[in-house]
Amino acid sequence: MSMKATENKAPKRRRFLAGAAGAAGAATLAFPAVVRGQGSPITLRFQSTWPTKDIFHEYALDFTKRVNDMSGGRLRIEVLPAGAVVKAFDLIDAVNKGVLDGGHGVAAYWYGKNSAYSLFGTGPSFGMDANMLLGWMNYGGGRALYNELHKVMGFDVEGFLYGPMPTQPLGWFKQVVKGPEDFKGLKFRTVGLSIDVFREMGASVVALPGGEIVAGLDRGLIDAAEFNNASSDRILGFPDVSKVCMLQSYHQPVEVFEILFGQKRYDSLPGDLRDVIANAAAASSADMSWKAMARYSQDYIEMRTKQNVRFFRTPNSVLQAQLNAWDRVVDAKSKENPLFTKILVSQRAWAERVVNWSNDTMVPNTLAYQHYFVRKAAPAAKKA
Repeated sequence: MSMKATENKAPKRRRFLAGAAGAAGAATLAFPAVVRGQGSPITLRFQSTWPTKDIFHEYALDFTKRVNDMSGGRLRIEVLPAGAVVKAFDLIDAVNKGVLDGGHGVAAYWYGKNSAYSLFGTGPSFGMDANMLLGWMNYGGGRALYNELHKVMGFDVEGFLYGPMPTQPLGWFKQVVKGPEDFKGLKFRTVGLSIDVFREMGASVVALPGGEIVAGLDRGLIDAAEFNNASSDRILGFPDVSKVCMLQSYHQPVEVFEILFGQKRYDSLPGDLRDVIANAAAASSADMSWKAMARYSQDYIEMRTKQNVRFFRTPNSVLQAQLNAWDRVVDAKSKENPLFTKILVSQRAWAERVVNWSNDTMVPNTLAYQHYFVRKAAPAAKKA
């Protein structure tokens, strides 16, 4: 086999490392001088869909810093907060048109353009968690379906899904939710397919970006709302307008982040820098999940012990009502959108195999936690 043929079969990671080594040369200690010799870095302008103070915007900065660092100074992504150039729900259009080079958000924000977008993070879980959804994305056929959806919609973008989010709370309420009937007529904020789920449960649903929710609650535009996690909720000010938070829900247990690049801009990058972006997304996915453990657990404690927030577990009657609502939503959307059906069938087949394996294999956390900590721990969330 020729040398050229051997090089063509080298894995991306090997090509990337070899390229980095070649750029640095033998004089590794002189690396900064090599970077300067390469001229000005390639600069990309991004916008997130999150306000500056939200931990989600911090995650966007974490990703871009990792790209900038891994590129050795050759690529520099600058990130603006939500609204700096376009509104949060208009991000994908801005990236598609080249107004922005890229952005950071969630696929559910494009739900109004095609309901199938919500399946990439805010669809029915079939028992999966967010990391299992990313498994489907990378090893179960999800990536090809995601690209097909962009093509059908005419969006010339390159996207990466990453960052498995923990199960999201049911939300923040004025009163404890005791049953499905409490959603009748409730003005409730959510996004994506969850809009249809809560409408099926009788709520009057309003879709608002993250930065507008607390103001909406404070002004009475909405009665209750869900967003995502203890850190975001605390930073955005939910405890200032509500003292009741309901934990555990089936409306969004599998959400993940989305990184978008304009396709032409992405394709114009050298191959090794595209490899840097892909590897940075995978590394940021792991790091984000670890940071979430540290930050969310601490902010959960702070809200409970210092801000007098009362946490309650969502009753099983509400969880079952959500699953029943999902059945009706999925049936309706499948009839009107063939690609929705195609994606859903793929997810369901993956979930049936993977969730079954997980349920049979993984030991439950609760028994061990109770054995070691139940007498020492702070009070847990109460049952409604």
